[in-house]
Amino acid sequence: MQLQEGQVDADLTRELTDTIRRVVDERLIPAEEEVAASDRIPEEIGKLLRELGLFGISVPAAYGGLGLPLEAEVEILFELCRASVAFRSMLGTNNGIGSQGIVIDGTEEQRRHYLPRIASGELIASFCLTEPDSGSDAASLSARAQQDGDDFVISGTKRYITNAPEAGLFTVMARSEPEVPGAGGISAFLIEADTPGITVGAWDKKMGQRGAHTADVIFDGVRVPASAIIGGPAKRGQGFKTAMKVLDRGRIHLSAVCIGAAQRLLDEALSYAMERQQFGEAIAQFQLIQAMLADSKAELYAARCMTLDAARRFDAGERVPLLASCCKLYASEMVGRVADRAVQIHGGAGYMADYAVERLYRDARLFRIYEGTTQIQQIVIARGMIREAEQALGR
Repeated sequence: MQLQEGQVDADLTRELTDTIRRVVDERLIPAEEEVAASDRIPEEIGKLLRELGLFGISVPAAYGGLGLPLEAEVEILFELCRASVAFRSMLGTNNGIGSQGIVIDGTEEQRRHYLPRIASGELIASFCLTEPDSGSDAASLSARAQQDGDDFVISGTKRYITNAPEAGLFTVMARSEPEVPGAGGISAFLIEADTPGITVGAWDKKMGQRGAHTADVIFDGVRVPASAIIGGPAKRGQGFKTAMKVLDRGRIHLSAVCIGAAQRLLDEALSYAMERQQFGEAIAQFQLIQAMLADSKAELYAARCMTLDAARRFDAGERVPLLASCCKLYASEMVGRVADRAVQIHGGAGYMADYAVERLYRDARLFRIYEGTTQIQQIVIARGMIREAEQALGR
């Protein structure tokens, strides 16, 4: 299954989404309780997702990926993320910063060396930006990359790093130009996980999303050549710009994840409402229950339309940072509201672990926090609006 980059083959997209829909219903949803209990995704499911090519959705076909445009990727995520988002998490970084930084700014040697293994799922990529004292203010990171001859020596601690326990490759943001303040002195390094000096901490114990692992990654005098910089030595000090280039795609991707999760929550709520009897009839017949179902459906539809529109604009070559932030803000807040209503519709049962909505509710809470909090998206959107208005006024 391969496309020319930038093209949408409707039949291929439909075939793949139909396959994923069946896999979700027949394999992934039935495995959710096992994943939640063991905090691990069964190896046979990981193998299945690799065989479907899902670790390389966004990797160009020339390097072994599916080479799908963003619109097709979004359609796939709508289906895949009806199942526990832990399944998406195991392959999500490979399709985001793990591959796209290399695709956009990497050297040809870096692309040929890493992208085929990333696309096949042989190599799990992980992105190391957040630090104990640097989260939303990512430009203030303190990890250092000190030059020593033709090499750089990297030291610092990264926190909440997704897929760190499984990663074979880290993209590490470190300050290579200490005299340059803010984002301008940061370089992005490709560092293989078995490089001496790297320690991965214990798995974080999280509120939800069991099966999706995060951990601290400590770099203690890790020596890498200058060629490890994404784009080579010529891209020294450009790492933060590389990260920003892939954020538009990443925020639209995550919006689609929220939509898939919201669809599952709404399906669970509707099914329960149609079966649960009170006062001699199904509670789906009660108008206040209907109001919660209707509000959820309308908001889900709005988020879906926004995300598809932004994806199509991105594929057409339009710059969409403001629209991507709008999608991420709305979709992540939307899934939180849908999750809350789903629990409410279930009543006391919704608070019990016997029902999927209890777990899905906890899983959904993270969406408003990671990859840019709601409040950060509000700042990005407002500043973008102001900047566009000033440009229109010639200021």
